[in-house]
Amino acid sequence: MPSSAVPRPSRRTVLATGSALGGTLLATGLPTQATAADRAEPAANPSDPWRTVLDDADLVWQRMPKTWYEGPFLGNGFLGSGIYAEPGAAAKAVRFNIQHSEVQDHRPEFGSLFGLARLPIGYFTLEPVGAITGLDWRLALHDAELSGTITTDKGTLALRALVHNDRSVLAVEVTPSAGERGFRWVFHPADAISPRAAFKPLPDGYRGNPPAEVTDYDGVTAAVQPLLAGGRHVTAWRERSRGRTRTLYVHVAHSHPRTTALDRALRSVRAADRLPYSALAVDHRAWWHAYYRKSFLSLPDARIQRFYWIQLYKAASAARRDAPVMATSGPWLEPTPWPNTWWNLNAQLEYWLIHGSNHLELDAITRALSEFRDNLAKEVAPPYRTDSLGIPRTTDPHLVNGAAGTLTGYGVGVPGQDPPTPEVGDLTWALHNVWLSYRHTMNESILRDVLFPLLRKAVNYYLHFLEPGPDGKLHLPATFSPEYGGNSRDCNYDLMLLTWGCRTLLESAELLGIDDALAPRWREVLAKRAPYPTDTNGFMIGADIPFAKSHRHYSHLLAVYPLYEVTGRTPGELALIEKSLAHWVGFEGALQGYTFTGAASMSALLGKGEDALKYLGELMTRFIQPNTMYKESGPVIETPLSAAQSLHDMVCQSWGGVIRVFPALPAAWADLTVHGFRTQGAFLLSAARQNGTTRWVRLSSEAGAPCVVRHGITGPVDVRDGRGRPLRYTDIDAATLQVTLHKGESALITAEGDRPDLSVMPVRPNADAPRWGLPLA
Repeated sequence: MPSSAVPRPSRRTVLATGSALGGTLLATGLPTQATAADRAEPAANPSDPWRTVLDDADLVWQRMPKTWYEGPFLGNGFLGSGIYAEPGAAAKAVRFNIQHSEVQDHRPEFGSLFGLARLPIGYFTLEPVGAITGLDWRLALHDAELSGTITTDKGTLALRALVHNDRSVLAVEVTPSAGERGFRWVFHPADAISPRAAFKPLPDGYRGNPPAEVTDYDGVTAAVQPLLAGGRHVTAWRERSRGRTRTLYVHVAHSHPRTTALDRALRSVRAADRLPYSALAVDHRAWWHAYYRKSFLSLPDARIQRFYWIQLYKAASAARRDAPVMATSGPWLEPTPWPNTWWNLNAQLEYWLIHGSNHLELDAITRALSEFRDNLAKEVAPPYRTDSLGIPRTTDPHLVNGAAGTLTGYGVGVPGQDPPTPEVGDLTWALHNVWLSYRHTMNESILRDVLFPLLRKAVNYYLHFLEPGPDGKLHLPATFSPEYGGNSRDCNYDLMLLTWGCRTLLESAELLGIDDALAPRWREVLAKRAPYPTDTNGFMIGADIPFAKSHRHYSHLLAVYPLYEVTGRTPGELALIEKSLAHWVGFEGALQGYTFTGAASMSALLGKGEDALKYLGELMTRFIQPNTMYKESGPVIETPLSAAQSLHDMVCQSWGGVIRVFPALPAAWADLTVHGFRTQGAFLLSAARQNGTTRWVRLSSEAGAPCVVRHGITGPVDVRDGRGRPLRYTDIDAATLQVTLHKGESALITAEGDRPDLSVMPVRPNADAPRWGLPLA
């Protein structure tokens, strides 16, 4: 029986109880149920489970990385550095890229892809005296630091490097042997032009910005990059010697339209270089140690477990709540046709893993949509700006697209018209991420102040175009389904998002006590909207376009995943999902990495753990690069991050008001431990599986939401509170129960009479596996 067969509470019940955690929007210090021992700084010993799994996941390089897809990467959501051999001179220099997520152009007349694009900054080369003959590097996830040696025919260079979490400074400490004391650092400013220029023709009238000016400022060197639109970005650096050790300190600042970046960059470098590397690293490491301990996952596939923890490292290196929403390459900008934020899949997938892993402090999407909501009105056509919002396919960090065109950026479009391409559902999909943040925290301010007002206007844009047909149903004119090609009436991408949007608005309004004048219209849409177009192969793109060619995107399947509107509740619905999924992945040719993460998550919905693992295996074998990065014509990072969410979907699902523990594990994963996993309803889940059997499940409530859990324990169970006292509960079926938990209370579920060890411990891998990076073997 698929997991969707569990009776699900009403959607009102699902949305309720948010007021228990009202207050400021997404405060970074979300409450947890961690014990004092959990919060303590981990000792450097093998008995610490976090240190054990993180040390095991470290990436290593015993061969020289030559590209972005192979090398170490450091970051803090703003400043990023990718590290690899200088192209064409691998034996002579190592490149430390310097990029920053806030550095962009400000010429909206050339659109988001040129005039508002992320701008490359430049890179340092570490140039030894001798020719490089070998290296031995380790990226320690636990400390977010790179360390190791470079060997040359003249000696060795021992290095340590980090991008400081708070100071946003790249610090690289190098200790040379005698023969390498003459090594040097050289900065290479990049041309301040859109990275898309390497892939597409320039728009008429567009030109790059003037060259950077490199000047010494009383011992600190700065490359000042003026911008034609006003403002500047500045890279400042200084190298300090302490005995034989030399440390490079680098900071980047951006300002527009003012020119304050220079002063800020100089101050930051001067403040940082007073501290030796070891002192600078103390609070940096403390942040990362606390970050990892918010959740825990261990499974017996060594390669996948390591991959998972690297994605948590990558997410915190690329994202912060107050940082720009991730562009397609994160903070590690490289030549790319996608030099900004993409909203028809990329941004959504990049942030899904933050919910289950308990890292809402990284949620830039909720913050950005709230902060820049006024810009969303300007992105729809003028007749609709008073009551509607939309987000273009591409924007800058302020959610601005600028001039729209095939070269410059893609606007929202108008249903039934082309040009521009009528891609209109991207904002509603982005708001589903906001809904997930609400559901995982039950913070009513997210619902009241962000989700409801923005979703109301996003759905309202659709309402302008819905028309009754001869069949008495409400139909949409032709819109565009990312990224199939062609426009179709009753496009499934839009019908599915519209359905989810109207349902969520009605239940949100009821919860918030709002008597909204549009509520009758939302009810009418749910009652009368055209059915999702299907044919003998399953879901179509829309009424005019069958699914008939290889297509990487699952835009026509959003009702299945991630919206969970179609979940297999009936035999017919289940058959429709299975048929649609098989048909979608059955076309080779255009399939890409995120095709397989989507297929894995849909298989997990159906309880098919073997299929989910098979799809993740395809992803790992065919698409994931040595450092766990990913490429499609250029560097992109959403797919590996979304693979972490696919793992979450195999380990726990909480849609529809039911928490499903271990719903889709393959047989090979007989042992598994999860701790601090955040679910919808604001519960923290810990559980353990041993020898193919779920031994215990513990849920701690942060909001007092209704608690229905499909625990999967066979036979009679004991349910006890945090003090070991029995709790009343109601059986829903043989493996599902409902228990009342008030805010701050917890429930432990075990087999009747069983008293298992509740320790959080890593599980033993089924087999050894090579480390990520470039090891010798």
